Amino acid sequence: MSAVDLSQMDAPSEDRESTLHQRIVGDIEGKIVSGEWPVGHRIPFEVDLAKHYGCSRMTVNKVLTQLARAGLIDRVKKSGSFVSRPQAQSAVLEINDIRKEVESLKLAYSFTLTRRVRRKATSADRVRLDVPRAASVLALTCLHLAGSKPFCSRNA
Repeated sequence: MSAVDLSQMDAPSEDRESTLHQRIVGDIEGKIVSGEWPVGHRIPFEVDLAKHYGCSRMTVNKVLTQLARAGLIDRVKKSGSFVSRPQAQSAVLEINDIRKEVESLKLAYSFTLTRRVRRKATSADRVRLDVPRAASVLALTCLHLAGSKPFCSRNA
């Protein structure tokens, strides 16, 4: 962790369309995303940022809270705020309830299983489903009907 020199920060921009809050978020986020402030870098203290931007400490506190919620910084009580290590993205598979969608349209729901195959997981499957290299997957293709008409076809 390195000491922070506020003189190295750019002066606040004069973009009148964005609020001071948005400008501060943008300035700090830009320094983090660009790598100018690497993981572990100490963010200037609230009082120093408030003085630099000519605003209240509360405004800076809200900015830092927003950045912490976004996972860009870690706030440590009585120590300060630091650039956090990026969090790994988790694999999330969203499954829509097609039956509910069809029934919300006041139509009868039915489906037909058109294909069922057990196969070795591909590299895309392993990333998407977070399964090991030797895993097998069950690949299904279904035709969903709304009334007697096709509503959608899904591969799962």
